[in-house]
Amino acid sequence: MKPYVIISAYNEAGHIGDVVRKVRKNGFHNVIVVDDGSRDATRDIAEKAGAIALRHMINLGKGAAMRTGAEYALRAGAKTLVFLDGDGQHDPAELPKLMTALRGNDIVFSYRRRTGKAPLVRRLGGRFINVLFKALYDIELRDSICGYRAMTTATYKKVRWNSTDYSVESEMIARAGRAGLKYTEVPIATVYHDKYKGMTVVDGFSVLGKLLLWRFML
Repeated sequence: MKPYVIISAYNEAGHIGDVVRKVRKNGFHNVIVVDDGSRDATRDIAEKAGAIALRHMINLGKGAAMRTGAEYALRAGAKTLVFLDGDGQHDPAELPKLMTALRGNDIVFSYRRRTGKAPLVRRLGGRFINVLFKALYDIELRDSICGYRAMTTATYKKVRWNSTDYSVESEMIARAGRAGLKYTEVPIATVYHDKYKGMTVVDGFSVLGKLLLWRFML
């Protein structure tokens, strides 16, 4: 299936090397790390760990980094794309599970098992957004804001997003719903290193507004 694993990273010098090594240890050797304007050694560490390291000169946002990696993989002849975060919250040992689930599907989403460790604001906001996706796009997910995903390159061309920020995961789902793509969802384990990292409350309200806008514009 020639999978390419795409990792967006911003100031992740403390985690990125370990993430890349674990990805490769699980048999996935085409690893692209997009350093989104980090002020630390993220790019150098990723490259030394065995990744293809790309770099934005300034911080453009998660969505922009993911698209940079995906476009590079497309040019390299990728058949499937896998996206995971560079902060160690997504376990690379789950990669084979996502690839198995992709057989017969266009896109594979993942959902984090409930451990009680996730910040309350994330849990409540995520549930509300899940309900909106079902109502607006007829796509039912248990964890719509989890970014650990796999898709075929044909699917990527259909869900190619414009979002440069944390709205990227939501726009991807909205486009998948509008296109009527075949999807499934698999459980994963997630470690929360920093409860304030990632999508904020402000980001959440921004996503809600965009969900309504995309319903009529996509």
